[in-house]
Amino acid sequence: QVHLAESGGGSVQAGGSLTLSCEGSGFTGTRYGTYCMAWFRQRPGYEREALGGASGGGALFSEPSVQGRFIVSREVRTNIALLQMNDLIPEDTATYYCAAHEAPASKCGDWHRYKFWGQGTQVTVFT
Repeated sequence: QVHLAESGGGSVQAGGSLTLSCEGSGFTGTRYGTYCMAWFRQRPGYEREALGGASGGGALFSEPSVQGRFIVSREVRTNIALLQMNDLIPEDTATYYCAAHEAPASKCGDWHRYKFWGQGTQVTVFT
Protein backbone atom coordinates (compact mmCIF):
# COMPACT_ATOMS: atom_id res chain seq x y z
CA GLN A 1 0.00 0.00 0.00
CA VAL A 2 1.52 3.27 -1.10
CA HIS A 3 1.60 5.91 1.60
CA LEU A 4 2.67 9.52 1.18
CA ALA A 5 3.24 11.87 4.10
CA GLU A 6 3.79 15.58 3.51
CA SER A 7 5.34 17.95 5.99
CA GLY A 8 6.76 21.44 6.10
CA GLY A 9 3.72 23.58 5.43
CA GLY A 10 2.93 26.71 7.37
CA SER A 11 2.67 30.47 7.17
CA VAL A 12 5.38 32.59 5.61
CA GLN A 13 5.76 36.22 4.75
CA ALA A 14 5.77 37.20 1.08
CA GLY A 15 9.26 36.99 -0.34
CA GLY A 16 10.20 34.19 1.98
CA SER A 17 10.99 30.55 1.34
CA LEU A 18 9.59 27.24 2.45
CA THR A 19 10.55 23.64 1.76
CA LEU A 20 7.98 20.88 1.74
CA SER A 21 8.91 17.25 2.21
CA CYS A 22 7.08 14.11 1.19
CA GLU A 23 8.08 10.69 2.41
CA GLY A 24 6.86 7.86 0.23
CA SER A 25 6.55 4.24 1.26
CA GLY A 26 4.99 1.02 -0.01
CA PHE A 27 6.51 1.37 -3.47
CA THR A 28 6.29 -2.33 -4.18
CA GLY A 29 4.65 -2.47 -7.59
CA THR A 30 6.08 -4.92 -10.08
CA ARG A 31 4.80 -3.65 -13.44
CA TYR A 32 7.56 -1.08 -13.83
CA GLY A 33 9.27 -1.38 -10.45
CA THR A 34 9.69 2.37 -10.21
CA TYR A 35 7.49 5.22 -9.07
CA CYS A 36 7.17 8.83 -10.09
CA MET A 37 6.61 11.35 -7.29
CA ALA A 38 5.18 14.80 -7.90
CA TRP A 39 3.86 17.93 -6.27
CA PHE A 40 0.49 19.53 -6.95
CA ARG A 41 -1.36 22.38 -5.35
CA GLN A 42 -4.90 23.59 -5.11
CA ARG A 43 -5.43 27.28 -4.59
CA PRO A 44 -8.77 28.64 -3.39
CA GLY A 45 -11.09 28.94 -6.36
CA TYR A 46 -8.75 27.14 -8.74
CA GLU A 47 -8.44 23.61 -10.02
CA ARG A 48 -5.61 21.46 -8.79
CA GLU A 49 -2.43 22.11 -10.75
CA ALA A 50 0.80 20.19 -11.20
CA LEU A 51 4.03 21.83 -10.12
CA GLY A 52 6.67 19.25 -10.90
CA GLY A 53 7.94 15.81 -10.15
CA ALA A 54 10.76 13.34 -10.22
CA SER A 55 11.19 9.86 -11.56
CA GLY A 56 12.41 6.90 -9.57
CA GLY A 57 15.85 7.51 -11.00
CA GLY A 58 15.85 11.18 -10.07
CA ALA A 59 14.98 12.79 -13.41
CA LEU A 60 13.15 16.05 -12.74
CA PHE A 61 10.11 17.63 -14.36
CA SER A 62 8.59 21.01 -13.61
CA GLU A 63 5.82 23.16 -14.94
CA PRO A 64 6.81 26.47 -16.61
CA SER A 65 4.51 28.42 -14.32
CA VAL A 66 6.78 27.86 -11.33
CA GLN A 67 10.18 27.38 -12.90
CA GLY A 68 12.72 29.68 -11.38
CA ARG A 69 10.92 29.90 -8.04
CA PHE A 70 10.04 26.31 -7.17
CA ILE A 71 12.56 23.50 -7.22
CA VAL A 72 11.61 19.84 -7.10
CA SER A 73 14.10 17.25 -5.97
CA ARG A 74 14.07 13.67 -4.83
CA GLU A 75 16.25 11.55 -2.63
CA VAL A 76 16.11 8.38 -4.64
CA ARG A 77 17.29 5.95 -1.97
CA THR A 78 14.76 7.09 0.62
CA ASN A 79 11.88 8.12 -1.68
CA ILE A 80 11.68 11.56 -0.16
CA ALA A 81 10.50 14.26 -2.53
CA LEU A 82 11.16 17.91 -1.75
CA LEU A 83 9.58 21.09 -3.01
CA GLN A 84 11.69 24.14 -2.35
CA MET A 85 9.66 27.30 -2.80
CA ASN A 86 11.37 30.68 -3.05
CA ASP A 87 10.15 34.25 -3.45
CA LEU A 88 6.72 33.24 -2.28
CA ILE A 89 3.78 35.48 -3.12
CA PRO A 90 0.27 35.54 -1.64
CA GLU A 91 -1.02 33.79 -4.78
CA ASP A 92 1.01 30.74 -3.74
CA THR A 93 -1.35 30.24 -0.82
CA ALA A 94 -2.75 26.75 -1.33
CA THR A 95 -2.94 23.21 -0.12
CA TYR A 96 0.08 21.37 -1.47
CA TYR A 97 -0.14 17.68 -2.24
CA CYS A 98 2.39 14.98 -2.88
CA ALA A 99 1.38 12.26 -5.32
CA ALA A 100 2.86 9.13 -6.84
CA HIS A 101 2.25 6.55 -9.50
CA GLU A 102 4.11 3.54 -10.72
CA ALA A 103 5.62 4.44 -14.06
CA PRO A 104 8.90 4.91 -15.91
CA ALA A 105 10.41 8.36 -16.27
CA SER A 106 8.77 8.87 -19.67
CA LYS A 107 5.38 8.99 -17.97
CA CYS A 108 6.20 11.10 -14.94
CA GLY A 109 4.92 14.24 -16.65
CA ASP A 110 1.54 12.63 -17.36
CA TRP A 111 -0.06 14.42 -14.45
CA HIS A 112 -3.46 12.77 -14.89
CA ARG A 113 -1.94 9.35 -14.13
CA TYR A 114 -1.12 10.06 -10.50
CA LYS A 115 -3.28 7.83 -8.37
CA PHE A 116 -1.74 7.87 -4.89
CA TRP A 117 -2.08 11.06 -2.87
CA GLY A 118 -0.97 12.46 0.44
CA GLN A 119 -3.34 14.33 2.72
CA GLY A 120 -1.93 17.71 1.79
CA THR A 121 -0.20 20.45 3.70
CA GLN A 122 -1.35 24.06 3.89
CA VAL A 123 0.89 26.91 2.84
CA THR A 124 -0.22 30.45 3.58
CA VAL A 125 1.72 33.44 2.30
CA PHE A 126 0.92 36.76 3.98
CA THR A 127 1.98 40.31 3.24
